[in-house]
Amino acid sequence: MQRYFVPAHTWADKTIKITGDDAHHIMRVMRFQVGDEIICNHPDGQAAICKITILDNQVVFADIVSWLNDHTELPVNVAIAQALPKSDKLEWVLQKGTELGANCFLPFQAARSIVKWDEKRKDKKLKRWHKIVKEASEQSHRNKIPTVEPCRGLKEVIEVGKNFDVMLFAYEEEAKADHYQSLGSVLQRIQNRQSILICIGPEGGFSNEEANMLKENKFKPVRLGPRILRAETAALYTLASISYHFEEMRCS
Repeated sequence: MQRYFVPAHTWADKTIKITGDDAHHIMRVMRFQVGDEIICNHPDGQAAICKITILDNQVVFADIVSWLNDHTELPVNVAIAQALPKSDKLEWVLQKGTELGANCFLPFQAARSIVKWDEKRKDKKLKRWHKIVKEASEQSHRNKIPTVEPCRGLKEVIEVGKNFDVMLFAYEEEAKADHYQSLGSVLQRIQNRQSILICIGPEGGFSNEEANMLKENKFKPVRLGPRILRAETAALYTLASISYHFEEMRCS
């Protein structure tokens, strides 16, 4: 059943008004008819099966049939601070990271980021990123759409980190060392409902200055396995590990 995330102000009693791109998708792409059922998600995370009652130009009305009791969010809140990678690799991280349960994405410009964006391009990219995570949330039946913050610098990411229970950064030097802190060992100490921020560097990794800055601000370096991962792989490795640890291993 097709799922749509509908703004809170369009919910009135038992009737929902759907406009914009979602209305176009319902009428022109899916070609739904009156009487067909869809799933509508409220911003608070609740979802309901709804029956289409009116198709009028670019507006769709649907009545709530029943509320769903599904819950597909990770038991911990995970934010991915991703240094800007080359080409469209960040879009891949946003799409797949949403499917794997990330709660928030914080793109940032690192010292070794090859990509350099001006303010105009950042604004244009942010709109596209929001569209990507919304569509990925619908496809993967998420209860909520992850937030995507504007692109910023590492110092700003560190400042945001003060609001999290656990602050980590994937550091390739940890993969090379004889004595290291693994992601698995960190996850064993984290409780449900805690918040985690993990920073992922660019293709060239974090500079020594950036690594020292992160450590000085209570970010813990972690190893993501014994191999050196690509920038776009590291975030997905982290999210998959977190999902397995909290949603599969602890439930087995």
